[in-house]
Amino acid sequence: MRLPHLLLCSVFIFFVLYAPQPLLGLFAVEFGVAPAAAGSLMTAAMLPLAIAPLVYGLFLTKRNPLFILRIAMLLLGGCCLLFVYAPTFELLLLVRFLQGLILPAALTAMTSYIGMSFSADTLQKNMTIYIGSTIVGGYFGRVLAAIFSDIWHWQSFYYFIATMLILLAWSIPHTRFKSNNVKSILSPLDYIKQLREGPLLKVYGAVFCMFFCFAALLNYLPFILQNTFLITNTRDIGLVYSGYLIGALASITTPWLLKKVPSAWHLLTAIFLFYSISIVMLMSHQLIVFLAAFTLFCGSMFVIHSTAAPLVNKISKAPPSVTNGGYVSFYYSGGALGSLLPGVIYQHHGQTAFMAALLAVCLCGLMLVIWAYLEGKNTTRG
Repeated sequence: MRLPHLLLCSVFIFFVLYAPQPLLGLFAVEFGVAPAAAGSLMTAAMLPLAIAPLVYGLFLTKRNPLFILRIAMLLLGGCCLLFVYAPTFELLLLVRFLQGLILPAALTAMTSYIGMSFSADTLQKNMTIYIGSTIVGGYFGRVLAAIFSDIWHWQSFYYFIATMLILLAWSIPHTRFKSNNVKSILSPLDYIKQLREGPLLKVYGAVFCMFFCFAALLNYLPFILQNTFLITNTRDIGLVYSGYLIGALASITTPWLLKKVPSAWHLLTAIFLFYSISIVMLMSHQLIVFLAAFTLFCGSMFVIHSTAAPLVNKISKAPPSVTNGGYVSFYYSGGALGSLLPGVIYQHHGQTAFMAALLAVCLCGLMLVIWAYLEGKNTTRG
């Protein structure tokens, strides 16, 4: 399978995950639910993403990841059609949960394919490009959902996603896949034990903190824009997500940034500091400051992501499918909790308290990176 084909699949898969986000205010009104309840549409999809990837990672060690990707995309296309015809909010949540069960199979299959097919600098480059495709998918999934909803109706975007997923799935080649990084087959318990190594587990924890903050802000961004800045039009809300696209450009610079610092650990530490500063700036009630901070926030998050993803593949002794399954699991565990818990703080205490909670979590991620670096350094010396 050619990399551009894989990247296009990635874009539409991320459409599925993030399309509801700019429409949460619309769903809250249409189904008569509170903001935190509307935010649970994201939690419902991310909760299985927090648990299933590691299981899928173990499963994929003996399976062709391209076959798994094809089946997952066909099922996601069917779920998009079910989402359109769900008559109640409870059924919308059920369909989102089903999507969440299927999505980790697709995500783990894609990262495993890259991890098995490439190594060294090529792995870093192609993983960075893949992460760029997830950014593009996340951005256009949000913006196009908002635009389709404003011009036609929100259901029209889901018809488009379903059609493209099915067409792309059928175009995946039916070929046998052989890993270039074959490792001896151990028991599932042995695989999981290899993920418990100190520095690796701490990087996973930092990734959890990173995406907790990101999911929280982007989930409640429509409500902040409505309540603080009086922006109510879905198209305008979708366009505010343009700052998110800067993340794609920032992530592409990651290989260049890595050449300018002593190690990936130094880069992660520096960018976590920028991430924290952006959250402080997001407490502002001035729109221009808020938008500038949002752009810095998105760029910082994706540089962390595009640095941490290849880093765990380099330091882990487990097979790529298991390593990436663990990464995706921690990533979306943060997303599942971030898309729900901070919303309760926002509903009861407002924007400043909401951002303060995110800042505390972000600083925990920074501490974990520093701890992992020092532990790895001491282990190497020892």
